[in-house]
Amino acid sequence: MNARLPQTSSIPERLANLRSAMAREGVAAYLVPSADPHLSEYLPGRWQGREWLSGFTGSAGTLVVTADFAGVWTDSRYWEQANAQLAGSGVQLMKMTGGQQTAPHFDWLAENVAPGGTVGVDGAVLGVAAARALTQALTARGVKLRTDVDLFDGIWPQRPSLPDAAVFEHAAPHASVARAEKLAQIRRVMAEKGAQWHFISTLDDLAWLFNLRGADVSFNPVFVAHALVGQDHASLFIADGKVPPALAEALARDGVNVEPYAKAADALAALPAGCTLLIDPRRITYGSLQSVPSTVKVVEAVNPSTFLKSRKTEAEAQHVRETMEQDGAALAEFFAWFEGALGRETITELTIDERLTAARARRPGFVSLSFATIAGFNANGAMPHYRATQESHSVIEGNGLLLIDSGAQYLSGTTDITRVVPIGTISDEQRRDFTIVLKGTLALSRAQFPRGIRSPMLDAIARAPIWEAGADYGHGTGHGVGYFLNVHEGPQVISHYAPAEPWTAMEEGMITSVEPGIYRPGKWGVRIENLVLNVPAGQTEFGDFLKFETLTLCPIDTRCLDLALLRDDERAWLNDYHQTVRTRLSPYVSGDAKAWLELRTQPI
Repeated sequence: MNARLPQTSSIPERLANLRSAMAREGVAAYLVPSADPHLSEYLPGRWQGREWLSGFTGSAGTLVVTADFAGVWTDSRYWEQANAQLAGSGVQLMKMTGGQQTAPHFDWLAENVAPGGTVGVDGAVLGVAAARALTQALTARGVKLRTDVDLFDGIWPQRPSLPDAAVFEHAAPHASVARAEKLAQIRRVMAEKGAQWHFISTLDDLAWLFNLRGADVSFNPVFVAHALVGQDHASLFIADGKVPPALAEALARDGVNVEPYAKAADALAALPAGCTLLIDPRRITYGSLQSVPSTVKVVEAVNPSTFLKSRKTEAEAQHVRETMEQDGAALAEFFAWFEGALGRETITELTIDERLTAARARRPGFVSLSFATIAGFNANGAMPHYRATQESHSVIEGNGLLLIDSGAQYLSGTTDITRVVPIGTISDEQRRDFTIVLKGTLALSRAQFPRGIRSPMLDAIARAPIWEAGADYGHGTGHGVGYFLNVHEGPQVISHYAPAEPWTAMEEGMITSVEPGIYRPGKWGVRIENLVLNVPAGQTEFGDFLKFETLTLCPIDTRCLDLALLRDDERAWLNDYHQTVRTRLSPYVSGDAKAWLELRTQPI
């Protein structure tokens, strides 16, 4: 019967079929995280079950379904979006707020599933740390957890298969450290931990380690695979046909065997008794861990590659600087067109995405966007993760603020930038919000701090001017950024919502976003975002200090400023920044773009 279900079935029909499958399995509640077997942020189609079941398309959220309830837990970035997408579906929005110490859906399940009942989840997409926390919450209330129930194959017609795009080598000069050397670095850490084996599932770690890239996940140049690294060889578990023969030979020369994707669990099960396996419990799934024999000693630590790839080499940093020049030139071309066309032709939020993408695509080394462009006019800009669609978007006309958050993947780096520009006449309150947000951006961008400080502790520096104005924002201030890799990477994160754990320490070479904001629902949003690089600030008797080098090169629109709110030192920083932007971008633009660049970088 299920095989004949139409792909266009409604959300209530899909939920009804899930509930029937739950009843057959004796499951009182079913948990659907936004995850795949690699705990990715952006998911290949095969694992977008939460979106398929609920209709909510946000990148973060967890669905829980019982016989008489369905709800999606998500944070404040997605509340307005979720309200709109879940309307009439029978799925409730369950709001997560910052500062919660445990996952609220864990607590809800413990309170709402009767003792003796069973919660089901596919352990292949549930992180080890999450599985442990969920087990603890449920066991305390006499509720059982089953992790062997993937119900989607039975209810999801035409469920997507594994992605099949070929992988390719990220080669010199852009890859400045050879694959063999990266493997040697990993093995040195393994030796320090007393481990003979190391299992890796996260896709950006794999892409970095093997100097490979792919196209299995939208916006992230990664590929679906697992790896098991031993003391003298490694196995890459990947679907057949994805590694071209010449590349397989190159991998073999570096001691890397290409194995079928489905064999990863078998390889874990075959580990010799008494050996030691290094895993990161936050970066592998419970299903993978269950494959490890009890005779194998497991050592838990952050993946060595997570630290190593976060600390860009000087060669990589220089490539990123050059990438920012190309990206900034593309932005200059776009904004020159935009300001010239505004009021003369119809421009929508979708037009902005099209024209900005086209400008970037003309730049050398462009591969793809690094995330879906956010172009939000007035009230749409108040939704931090808003996405215009053919069915719902705004025309850019009248008065207000336009927020554009965009980025790209180049062979030589990853970009992510947010700018806000005025449309028509803007109000004094809009100028005030813009200026206060800029003060937060400047405060953190200019900060000096001890090397090794835990990154969440820097969050308050950006928020202080915003708090002083009686405002706040519901997202973090900064995330790590990869090198032609994921636009969101760790271990660093600038957010007071994140725990200040030892592995979040700030180290030289890390690239992080700085992006405070103010959002007024139904009115407008302001966010000003640059990427910054941790660079040495000198040594004192108190130790080594770091500071930020601002990498992003694009004018900050001074037409939105309330100059009376800026101190002299803040004006000086902005003028110096605009002088740098003009100097570095000028060789890459001409005509209208150059005229726009000179106009928008005039000192204040």
